[in-house]
Amino acid sequence: MTLVPSETTRKLIRARLAAEVGRIERSAPTRVALIYPSPYRVGMSSLGYQSVYRTIQGMPGFACERAFLPDEGDRPGANIERPVTYESLSGLGDFGILAVSVAYEMELAGLVRLLDASGIAAFASERTEREPFILAGGPLTFSNPLPLAPFVDAIVMGEGEGVTERCFELIAGARTRADALAALAQEPHVFVPAVHGDELPRPGNCDDARLPATSVIRTPNTELSNMFLIEAERGCSRGCTYCVMRRSTNGGMRLVPKETIFEKIPPDARKVGLVGAAVSDHPRIVEIVRTLAERGLQVSLSSLRPDRLKDEFVEALKLGGYKTLTTALDGPSERLRDLIERRGREPHYLQAAERAKKHGMDCLKLYLMVGLPGETDADIDECVQFVSELSRIVPIALGVAPFCSKRNTPLDCQPFAGVRLVEARLSRLRRGLKGRADVRPTSARWAWVEWVLAQGGRDEGAALVKAVRAGGTFADYRRAFGELGHAPDGAGYAEAKTPIAPERLKLKRQLSIVS
Repeated sequence: MTLVPSETTRKLIRARLAAEVGRIERSAPTRVALIYPSPYRVGMSSLGYQSVYRTIQGMPGFACERAFLPDEGDRPGANIERPVTYESLSGLGDFGILAVSVAYEMELAGLVRLLDASGIAAFASERTEREPFILAGGPLTFSNPLPLAPFVDAIVMGEGEGVTERCFELIAGARTRADALAALAQEPHVFVPAVHGDELPRPGNCDDARLPATSVIRTPNTELSNMFLIEAERGCSRGCTYCVMRRSTNGGMRLVPKETIFEKIPPDARKVGLVGAAVSDHPRIVEIVRTLAERGLQVSLSSLRPDRLKDEFVEALKLGGYKTLTTALDGPSERLRDLIERRGREPHYLQAAERAKKHGMDCLKLYLMVGLPGETDADIDECVQFVSELSRIVPIALGVAPFCSKRNTPLDCQPFAGVRLVEARLSRLRRGLKGRADVRPTSARWAWVEWVLAQGGRDEGAALVKAVRAGGTFADYRRAFGELGHAPDGAGYAEAKTPIAPERLKLKRQLSIVS
């Protein structure tokens, strides 16, 4: 660990700052370090992260500085230098408040690495008054933030607009950490682990008048190079049983009028990303995409549903610069798509393939989950047969991920299928589609790690610290989680040992909606 950033780091930060457009220069008595536990290229592609940045920079008496996990710091065994903020090259320990945005379970490792490299105690219970107060939020809070609880002082649950500002004011105005915790514990939608134990407040929804969220800073050095991000809608009206962002967890789908979208886009923007859990369900989406494309803008959407890919929509996407038509197959068979309540049916995908070909797309990309409850080899074989049929129309790229059940969904507590079984299913899929589709699976091993955290609690969070400090390899996680009774091919949470029968899904779904 170095005490000052290396010349290489300073040069990198200077170059990235010089390439940014829209950064808000500000100084104020209370500085907040807004940290993202993944590298810059990922963090600056996060609309939520940028929204919090805008919020802090608009608060009287507050100023925001950004910090990220150093490049390649998310790799197992990475030895990172002391993290610093981009705005002043200050260490994280120099701030009274750290705000962290966590998108999904595997970013918890990045947070631990950032704290360890900064010399800040990773566990909140071990931090002194002289160390920063850590406030967390982000998409993870819609599902299960308990593995995050050991590391932070408080967590904003759900949509943070309105709540986050109040939290910062309470923290800054408190005389002691204990006073801040007591005050925050009284706020709706704020989880204070030291006060609430494992009892989670309900995630909050912001006032619709605060929509849409938009990006502040554009930069070429991100996953979404120089793209202006704007919400076209928030939430989802669909009820997919595996999805955290289904209608019961976010109050349904809230639309942003097309006129508002057009007004918010900067005149110098050349690329626009329309963001939301169900963007293609916006009733004016074809008109929005076509209008932006006719203005000469490149357009990207965060989600495309197969049943929405009508001919005029695909034509508009092509006009907006699409070269690959991307949608979700999700289940490998019609039976499993019914189980998880996906509306996509085989005719939708066949029509999508035909329209991708008609409008000159390079390929049709499909996202698929394997290891779903009740899945058999016959389901995989059906997928091979159907994707082979699609490949005779247009080239197919298949992105495959193992299924990980999430809290706050009807498929909560479903066991992980097992690393060996998932790998066997992936091999069967690759063999069947060899020469017919480009199959790109994600790791079954790391999917198991994600599942343990997604279904876990504080103990799993503490075990993650052991794994990260041991080197962060899969073997380190297997060893640390094994001490809690988890195994990659079985055993683990007692409540997850019996899969939910299909006939019980409807009842569990109804309970989820009511709660």
